[in-house]
Amino acid sequence: MAQASKKAFPLRLDPALHAAVERAAATDLRSVNAEIECLLREALARRGVKLSEPARPRRGRPPKEEGEEG
Repeated sequence: MAQASKKAFPLRLDPALHAAVERAAATDLRSVNAEIECLLREALARRGVKLSEPARPRRGRPPKEEGEEG
């Protein structure tokens, strides 16, 4: 399964800020990375910056191929 390309870069955060993001991520059942991405999207939306919807991975079983039984 091919994953959407994402830009990776180092991010230095104040330890207290990181701890707060970790708590928020745990509450939302997300990784810290996903929580930061969500927070950034929300902040940009409040500023009126329009972004395309993120490419979400497909969940569940892949569709059956033609001729497959089961």
